[in-house]
Amino acid sequence: MPRFKYSGRDRKGKKSGVVTAGSRREALLQLKENGIRTLEIAEIPETVWTKELTISNPVKLQDFVIYLRQFSTLLRAGVPVVEATAILSQQTESKALKKALIAAEQDLREGNPLSEAVGRHKRIFTSMFVNMIKAGEAGGNLDDTLERLAVHFEKQHFTKQKIISALAYPITVGIIAIAVVIFLLVSVVPTFVDMFADFGGELPAITQFVLNSSEWIQRFWWLVILLFIVAFTTVVMMRNNKEAKYYLDFFVLKMPLFGKILQKAALARMTRTLSSLFASSVPILQALSMVENIVGNEVIARVIRKSRNSLEQGKSLTEPMRAHWVFPPLVSQMIAIGEETGALDSMLAKVADFYEKEVESSTDRLKSLIEPLMIVILAALVGTIVIAIIVPMFEIFQQVE
Repeated sequence: MPRFKYSGRDRKGKKSGVVTAGSRREALLQLKENGIRTLEIAEIPETVWTKELTISNPVKLQDFVIYLRQFSTLLRAGVPVVEATAILSQQTESKALKKALIAAEQDLREGNPLSEAVGRHKRIFTSMFVNMIKAGEAGGNLDDTLERLAVHFEKQHFTKQKIISALAYPITVGIIAIAVVIFLLVSVVPTFVDMFADFGGELPAITQFVLNSSEWIQRFWWLVILLFIVAFTTVVMMRNNKEAKYYLDFFVLKMPLFGKILQKAALARMTRTLSSLFASSVPILQALSMVENIVGNEVIARVIRKSRNSLEQGKSLTEPMRAHWVFPPLVSQMIAIGEETGALDSMLAKVADFYEKEVESSTDRLKSLIEPLMIVILAALVGTIVIAIIVPMFEIFQQVE
């Protein structure tokens, strides 16, 4: 998330520092809420080398959903926010969440609102969560807001698990296939090299290819490991640079088989988040800024940014969406209807429901298709090596006879 260097004044006098926010507008709003009158503010430029690496939320979605459900139930039972936070800090199994809740309880006892108490722990509580809590406090319906958040994160967890289950099988089989091939080339194939050398004559092309591959792996094994490290490091660095991440996300969305599923999952996440924010009365421009930062896909994030700018200029929210391939007509049409009827939150919820079901059915179809395909690929790789060894041996036996 962008960082902004500012200088200003508060009740105690001059003040300067750094604030993290989704946009310049959000940074100014955050400073204003903290009682700081901003004189100067500028975004700190970030590079691949200076940008802080993104670390995933240390709290599992499942634990977070349980926390939200229990919190909502306690508030509806008449338990004060402070006492409910104290109870949940003792009950949660997540160490990171427990630590954050204990600190939040202390802030609450000092008279700070819940949104401010949880807002200090950005790795645990997202900007979306904090803003929805703030809206719930203002509207006096914090229990309903927590219930809505629980549903939101529950559906997000379900969609995420579906994607993981679809990707887990091919990744696992792929790793096993690579491991088996390397083992055969390094441990099994070399035992036949002397035999084939004594045999003399010209070896079949497939055998010569396998022997050359075995020799290359044994001599340059370190290069294979280095390539994996470089590839992993490159991907991590790209994911932490907006320009590079755009091209990485573009490539991911264009992948055969998996691209469409990941596109649907990202659209489900976007529409579900926007629906939850609008239902909690979060201002539309602020909601779009937050979704832009948490959608997880830079291609979609850029379109959302253009939509926000379009709305600021008095134009339609859906114009940039209609012009971009990443948004199917269903999304832009449903949002346009929601704008006209004033029921944008419910329309977005329907779109999210549709794409969540699409992700579920698509992942089930993909798993049924990819399982036999991966088995065939594994059999072809191992079979090639086995055939490369057997063919010359048959010729040796024929000459002996």
